[in-house]
Amino acid sequence: MSNPLLKDGIFESPISSNEVMTVSGTINKSIILWLFLAVSAFYSWTHPNIMSLMFPILIAAFALAMISIFKKSASPFLTPAYAICEGLVLGAVSLHFEKAYPGVVVNAILLTICVLFCMLAAYKTGILKSTPKFQKVVILSTFAVAAVYIIDIFLNIFGAGSFPYIHDSSAIGIIISFVIVAIASLNLIIDFDLIENGARSGAPKYMEWYSAFALMVTLVWLYLEMLRFLTKMRN
Repeated sequence: MSNPLLKDGIFESPISSNEVMTVSGTINKSIILWLFLAVSAFYSWTHPNIMSLMFPILIAAFALAMISIFKKSASPFLTPAYAICEGLVLGAVSLHFEKAYPGVVVNAILLTICVLFCMLAAYKTGILKSTPKFQKVVILSTFAVAAVYIIDIFLNIFGAGSFPYIHDSSAIGIIISFVIVAIASLNLIIDFDLIENGARSGAPKYMEWYSAFALMVTLVWLYLEMLRFLTKMRN
C-alpha cells in the first residue's frame, strides 16, 4: 500500500546539488528493483526449503521498509535489499498458491501488469485524476483494508477465528476481494501523480529510489490480492 509512503510535502526537501529527481530516473530505478525482486523470487521458487527462513526475512523486509520511510536519503542503499527480501517472500508465497491452483501465478502476474498499464493510461489521458478528494477516499480505503487485515491477524493469533468473509469463497468474499483489488489499483493513480509532482518540484535524486520503492509496494500488494481473488474464483 504505497499511498502513505508517498504523501504531500514529501518532495519538499532542499537540494544542495544540481542532481534532481526525474520520471525517467524513477522508471530506471524501478526496473532495477524489479530485477532484484525477480531474481530472488526465482531463487525461492526453485528452493522451497527457504520457507523455514520466511519469518526472519519478513522481519528484515519490514525493518528495511521502515528505515527507508523515515530516512529517505538511505533509500538508494536499502531499497535493493528490500526488493531482494520481498522477492524471496513472493517466490515462496507464489509457489504455495501454484501448487494448490496450477496456473494461478501466471494469470495473477499478467492481470497485475494489465492493471498497471490500464491505470497508467487512465492517468495520462485524464480519465482518472489524483484530486484531493480522490486521494482522501483512496487513502482512507487503504487504511481501512489494512485495519481489517491487522484485526484478522490478531483474531487468528488468539484463536478467535478470522474476520468474516475475508478468506472464504462465497459471493460476498469474492466481492470483497474484488473491491480490495480495485482499491490497490487506484493507489497507482496517486503514485503516478506524486512521482510526477516530485520530478516537477526538483526533488533530491535519492527520491527516485524511494518513489520506485513505494510503487513496488503498491504493485506487490496488487499482485497478492490478485492471487487471492483468482483462487476464490476457482473455488
